[in-house]
This record gives sequence, C-alpha cells and structure tokens, in this order.
Amino acid sequence: MCAIEAGKRGRRVAVLERADRIGKKILISGGGRCNFTNLYTGPENFLSLNPHFAKSPLARYTPADFIHLVEKRRIAYHEKKLGQLFCDRAASEITTMLEQECRDANVDIRCNTKIREVQHNDAFTVQAEDSSFSAASLVVATGGLSIAKIGATSFGYDLARQFGLKIVPTRAALVPLVFSERDRKGWSDLAGVSTEVIASICGSKGNTTQAFRENMLFTHRGISGPAILQISSYWDGKEPIHIDLAPDRDLMAELRTGGDRSQSTWKGLLREVLPRRFADRWLELYPLAGSSDRALADGEQQLHAWKVNPEGTEGYGKAEVTAGGVDTDELSAKTLEARKVPGLFFIGEVVDVTGQLGGFNFQWAWASGYCAGQVV
Repeated sequence: MCAIEAGKRGRRVAVLERADRIGKKILISGGGRCNFTNLYTGPENFLSLNPHFAKSPLARYTPADFIHLVEKRRIAYHEKKLGQLFCDRAASEITTMLEQECRDANVDIRCNTKIREVQHNDAFTVQAEDSSFSAASLVVATGGLSIAKIGATSFGYDLARQFGLKIVPTRAALVPLVFSERDRKGWSDLAGVSTEVIASICGSKGNTTQAFRENMLFTHRGISGPAILQISSYWDGKEPIHIDLAPDRDLMAELRTGGDRSQSTWKGLLREVLPRRFADRWLELYPLAGSSDRALADGEQQLHAWKVNPEGTEGYGKAEVTAGGVDTDELSAKTLEARKVPGLFFIGEVVDVTGQLGGFNFQWAWASGYCAGQVV
C-alpha cells in the first residue's frame, strides 16, 4: 500500500520481499478468503501503549477507501458478521489487486531478497545477498513474529533497535490458550466442540475490563475460537479468564416456569444450552449439590462464571498477530516517520498497534501504509 501510494506520486520505489511471493499472510487469512477490512473500524478496536496513536492514520484511510479499491478491481465480497468483509472467492484476488496497483504505479517488486544489513549516512543503503539499494527513504513493513513458517522474523525490531528506537515488549496475540495439565485431562477429548460464550477479563476491583461474545472452541491442548482469540490479546498471563457459558439465559427462571427442579431436568436444560458432549462433561466435573434453590442457583452461577486459569498460550507459531513492537512515541502519528531518523518509516504490524480479530489488522496495514506513502 505504501509502495502504491509513493509510486502514484512519481517516486521510484522498490519493494524488497524476503519470501518467494508477496502477501503470504494475506493468502492464509480468513480461511483463504481474506477478511480484508471491517466496516466498523475505530481506534477502540486496537491495543497500544498510546491508544490515540492510530486515530490519525485510521481517519485518513478508511474501510470505505479500501472497499473502493476492491470494487474498482471488481472483486466480489460479502459481510460475514460484525462488519467483517471477506472475498467471495479467494484471498489471492487481494494480492493480485495489490500487484496490479504496484505495476500501474511503476513499483519494482523484488522477491527472494534477503537483506544482510542496512546502513545510513547521507542515504539509506540496503545490502542484500546479491544486490545493493540506496534511497533517501526506507520503509520497514516487515510484520511481527507470528507464524514463522511463512517467513516471520524479528528483522523489523532489530532494525529499529539499530537506529536507537524503543521497542514495546512483544507477545503473541489473537492466540489459542493452553490448559494446565490438570484441566487438560478433563477437557482435551472435547477437541472440536464449539459453543457461544462471553469471554471476559476482570480488573483488580472485580469490574469487567474487556469482554467478547463469540464462539469458543475446545482444542487438544486448551481453548480457541474467536472469543478466546480476542480475549487472549488482553490477557496478562496471570489472571483467570471468565467465561459465561450461557449468555442471556436465566436457567433458574426457566426451571421455575417448568415447575420441575430435578437434576434430570437440569441436565436436559444444560443440553439445550451447551453441545451434548460438553453438557455431560460439565455435569461430571461440576455436579449439582442437590435440588434445592441454593444448589441450582450455585450451579447456574458456575455456568455463567467459569474461571479458566490458562497455563499459557500456543505462542507465535499459532498467533495471528504480534502485540507490542516499535514504540509509537518514536513515530509521527501522521506519517509513521521515525522522529530521530528522518526518512525512516515503520508501518503495519511491526508498530505497537494491534487490532482485534475481524479485519482490523489489515485495515491498520492499509492505513499506515497509505499515510507513509503520502510523504516518502
């Protein structure tokens, strides 16, 4: 996106791509359909030490701007849910579109280009294995540490440090959570079972600081699914995660209406609320202490406030994005240029701006790339 915008302004632009093709993360996103933006993108959908930093780029290049580009190339798309836009056919349509836009802007894309070092005197000199490039501006759009098997490295962070820029400690985000060994024994054979939940994190005063209502999925090692991926970005690695397994259901009221408060009725009700295998396992691990109002109320409370203490996450190998990165205090919010090093820019995931699940990280990529492309 940055290259396209700079090329449109008549700049001579070379994209140095380490992989054998561009956009590998685009190609695997959204189940191969690429969730390329979100209609409801706003600063509140992003994590950063400076929650205001993303406001300017997101305002200057909006989802409507990228949709215009998609429609110009006649790429069919649809809204899946919650403002998430996906290609009807394949994610490769997005990479093809970006490549064509680059060609139209006379951008030179060099794949299989592994960089050895970067120097800066009067200009930036980038030394690759078999060639050297020199330019007045250098844009770092190297992504984060997530999914090393498609080429993720620490290169962008290393380069920022080389130029004296601060880095906010990185961590895996939008990532499945791993149960403790004890919990794994109780739940691991439910791998593949999914149910709608509200996953939340509470503050020190017991107030809910973040909550997401979507599906949770059991895995062989823990839990995943959209609700868990979302809450993982806000998890500090210590506090429990609270999971409401019966959103909007008042089971006690339903039992009173039915008039039967037996344990068999409770079991039948749970099988309505949860997938049958999950309901039966829940009753094994959290049996009612009788049929009294108190026992039933306690049973319902447990269902609405299941506390999970994860052992950890699945790490960068399974994480969709990397939280943390180049400290936004080091960059101009308008141009993404490093304040200490004129001509050096950092855009996209390498910056300490991390989107929630649902197309937000792509919109940050397009917006930050656009802003840098206006000035390089």
